[in-house]
Amino acid sequence: MLVSKPHALIAALLLCAPFAQAQQAPVPAQAAHSLPAGRIPQLQGEIAIDGKLDDAAWQGALVQEIAYDIQPGDNTPAPVKTTVRVGYTPDALYLAFHALDPDPSAIRAHLRDRDAMFSDDWVGVFLDTFNDNRRGYELIVNPLGVQADLIRDETNTENQEDESWDGLWSSAGQITAEGYDVEIRIPFSTLRFPHTADDQRWGISLFRNWPRDKRHQLTSHKVPRESNCFQCEWGKYDGFAGAQQGRNLEIVPTLTMSKVQTRDAAGEKWQDGDSSIEPGVDVSWTPSPAMTLNATLNPDFSQVETDELQLDINNSFALFYQEKRPFFLEGADYFTTPFSVLYTRQIADPDFGLRITGRSGGSAYGAFVARDATTQLLVPGVQGSGFEHLEQKADVVVGRYRYDISNDFSLGAIGTFRKGDDYANNLAGVDGRWRKGGHTVTAQLLHSQSEYPDDIAEIYADELGSDPSPAGNAWRTAYNFSNRNWNIDAWHEDIDPGFRADLGFIGMVGYDKSLVGGQRMWYRDGKSFERISLYADWDITHRFDGRLLERELEAQVGVNGPMQSFMRLHGMTRVAYWNGRMFDEHYADINANFRPNGNWQLGAYVQAGTLIDRDADKTGHRTMIELYGNASIGRGIATDWDIIRQQMKRDGGTAFTATVANIGGSWQFNPRQRLRLTLQGSSVKRDLSLYPDPVEERARDWAAQMVYSYKINPRTALYAGASYGAFMDDDHPDMFGSTRSVFLKLSYGWQP
Repeated sequence: MLVSKPHALIAALLLCAPFAQAQQAPVPAQAAHSLPAGRIPQLQGEIAIDGKLDDAAWQGALVQEIAYDIQPGDNTPAPVKTTVRVGYTPDALYLAFHALDPDPSAIRAHLRDRDAMFSDDWVGVFLDTFNDNRRGYELIVNPLGVQADLIRDETNTENQEDESWDGLWSSAGQITAEGYDVEIRIPFSTLRFPHTADDQRWGISLFRNWPRDKRHQLTSHKVPRESNCFQCEWGKYDGFAGAQQGRNLEIVPTLTMSKVQTRDAAGEKWQDGDSSIEPGVDVSWTPSPAMTLNATLNPDFSQVETDELQLDINNSFALFYQEKRPFFLEGADYFTTPFSVLYTRQIADPDFGLRITGRSGGSAYGAFVARDATTQLLVPGVQGSGFEHLEQKADVVVGRYRYDISNDFSLGAIGTFRKGDDYANNLAGVDGRWRKGGHTVTAQLLHSQSEYPDDIAEIYADELGSDPSPAGNAWRTAYNFSNRNWNIDAWHEDIDPGFRADLGFIGMVGYDKSLVGGQRMWYRDGKSFERISLYADWDITHRFDGRLLERELEAQVGVNGPMQSFMRLHGMTRVAYWNGRMFDEHYADINANFRPNGNWQLGAYVQAGTLIDRDADKTGHRTMIELYGNASIGRGIATDWDIIRQQMKRDGGTAFTATVANIGGSWQFNPRQRLRLTLQGSSVKRDLSLYPDPVEERARDWAAQMVYSYKINPRTALYAGASYGAFMDDDHPDMFGSTRSVFLKLSYGWQP
């Protein structure tokens, strides 16, 4: 029997919020004298954010210095001097950076889109507003005032920094004869923090990136190399009494217009496809500094720029693409767990969405509901997966709760629920994390129950059976030890054949896998090659019936050197099961990249070895070459490229040759205006005589997209663009244009 209680889970999450908030105790004001970092004062007077540090109010600020080089140095004195002034008013946090440089002409600064200037010189502030070493904000600015902001999640070992969050804050910068200056204003309405009228204690790191021959990372505090928690090392500051968040309401109406035309063969007339004018509205309300409510009606869930093209050849599992839609990106870190049980691109075409996220005391919680106009499934298997669609609407409910019992121990729960006309998938589970010193242990247990139409249940019947009501468990436990010189990993995961996470990205089920591995690091401070690492691991995978699927041993050595260079030599050998047989596979590869100056990055990846050609059930000698990099021309023009070519030789011939290219360029006229051009293409050619079963002999496609954007801030923006695509295959031997479209997107952020 299928049981679903999503509403009970949401109610439990909402009830936890006020209880947790009641446990929050303010920081005693008398504790400030024991803090080495100091107290942040309230400023008196006005400050204009113009990059000029001449406002009188700065004289009352706390003065700090970014004094330590933590990479590549080992808490050595910073090679350049940076002073920072910090203060606040009742509605905002203010910072002023005075960054000196012995050679201002060497400063790396470019006009870029938001979150795209990490290779430049920059300064920033990292904020742990709950002082719990769990979740933090990173706000950084380059010398021209270009912004980037990220959410830091210390509990997520796979992706600790998420740049999808976009806060509303202001900054300005200017290059001077001594270096550069930056001013920052962060409204308290942009941040989440405990609700109290008294002093608060925040963890704060003041940071400077100084990229020259090496990329120097400079901080206001020491960071021991043996530490496996960067956020735990941030300085502790008192202050912010009386901080106010204002009315905390934002309304963002949107309007999206598009026109699409298609044709099925060369020479045919273009046929009008989808043409739409879609209004929508997003509402964000923060009833307390620690809680946010979001609602969206007829949302624009389109993404402005195309996904990076991937080569889907000799691969049996579905490809993963990053989420780019704003509603799902904001607060995404609240739903992170060891298993990928929430992949929001599975919610393909929602009519509406409601979400709550918040933190208070030891609690962090998030939940959302949505109505999806279609139902997209990632149908998993033991040795392959693929996407399928059901022509029916679906209701979606997701809830996540985590409680930090102490600084070292936390427990959490998650549930994902989706239901259509003759379809349902319900998943619930618990997880935990313990960390002490260099030791970290994580674990998660999940259970799912599902109902599918018969045609979906039959897709992987040979591997998993055709049960229309599968149910099963998934569990994972992992141990990590990390210190200055060592990093040790050991983990095991087990997923039943009947387990399904239809709102997640788990493409393989019906197996168990174990891994043990370790890395040794050597630091050579002051040398050209300042870091050397050696890594190796061994893993083994079995099918649910005990059949060996894979046994693998791999090792690699990596070196960090001059010109911000990195080189890695890697090798792998394994036995792998495919289509009823065991195969031996082995390969070696080398990956290297470097920055010859501040305007270029060049990289190459080369791989060669014996691998399975899955369409022929044979092994062959495969080579792969990838060339990638980026270049800057002047302040505002940038190009980037990634070109991959694969070739498989066997049985005296070339079984296939495949190429994929992603090439782009942008012209940033000023911090608000940008023109972006993207070109993508792929080509596959096979020798039909080397395949026992019919395969496609030739396929080519290419696409181009141009987008102009004018962004006053992340909420108020205009996008206008056009795209064109062409392809050929065995049924269409001539290359011809098959799709073309234009679109216009407008949004306006209004705060009443």
